Amino acid sequence: MLDSIMGMLKDAMTTVLAVTHDPRLLSMVLVAGATMATIIGFGMPYLQADGLGKRMKSVAVERAKIRAREREASARGEGVALRQSTQPLMKQIVDSLDLTRWLGTEDARTKLTLAGYRSPGAVNTFLISRLVTPIAFGAFVTFYVFLVLHLSWPLAGKIGICVAALYLGMKGPEIFLSNVISKRQLSIKRNWPDALDLLLICVESGMSIEHAFRRVSTEVGSASVALAEELALTTAELSYLPERRKAYENLGVRTGLDGVKTVCTALAQAEKYGTPLASALRVLAQENRDMRMMEAEKKAAQLPPMLTVPMIIFFLPVLFVVIMGPAMVQVMHLE
Repeated sequence: MLDSIMGMLKDAMTTVLAVTHDPRLLSMVLVAGATMATIIGFGMPYLQADGLGKRMKSVAVERAKIRAREREASARGEGVALRQSTQPLMKQIVDSLDLTRWLGTEDARTKLTLAGYRSPGAVNTFLISRLVTPIAFGAFVTFYVFLVLHLSWPLAGKIGICVAALYLGMKGPEIFLSNVISKRQLSIKRNWPDALDLLLICVESGMSIEHAFRRVSTEVGSASVALAEELALTTAELSYLPERRKAYENLGVRTGLDGVKTVCTALAQAEKYGTPLASALRVLAQENRDMRMMEAEKKAAQLPPMLTVPMIIFFLPVLFVVIMGPAMVQVMHLE
């Protein structure tokens, strides 16, 4: 019985190795993957869901939770906790394995907040992903290096590849988080001056700052879902937090942009000292537009040095061939 099972496993392994070494099958898989990626790329704009609607629903739920917790905290005379953990199972796994000590980073919670993941459950998910991803990467690379490729490398080289896969799996969640943060901050930075102009118009028309934030969040949602979500959440915090200054500070922390932090500081000081908001917003909106223009000019100034190496590698050889080609042909004919 054991011999038959071992024979079946051996036959299955032989079949898998034969399939993975078949060039025709690999080319078919690559062509199929490229075709599927092309179809998905062209059809993705038509399949995208209403991200703004989902974000605004989540903000509405968050507003209701903040209001309920504020009432309970006021009745008990305690502070406000903005969000409770909604993933007890993941929290138990993290606590039982002590992942916070072994896999946690000092700025993990800050990065999750900048990426838009504000709940404590997001920290648990991040820690579990840092545990699972290296195991998955290491197992796949080990199987492929030792059983599929049959490399003629020494054992130390193969082990080095497996260790590199483990390290890549460990850093994979952080790389993903950094990409999400950069995309989110870029979306907010591009639309922040326009949001300030809309906020200035709302304030000059006589709206309160809460109604102005709510109105701007609905108008700017088509251009930047992330900025609309942050403004709507700031509106909820302005309504229910005991200190309005804290709401402005939270907006600056959640975005991580210097321009947003400057505006939040100016708004907090304007409410504290009673200075007009319209003049401060007008000046800050112009400053943010000037900063965006300066960044564009800086990127434009960086283009010539960046294009030097590609031009030397790709353009000059072709130019030499075009210039020297006819002369070389004539010399060869004369010989």
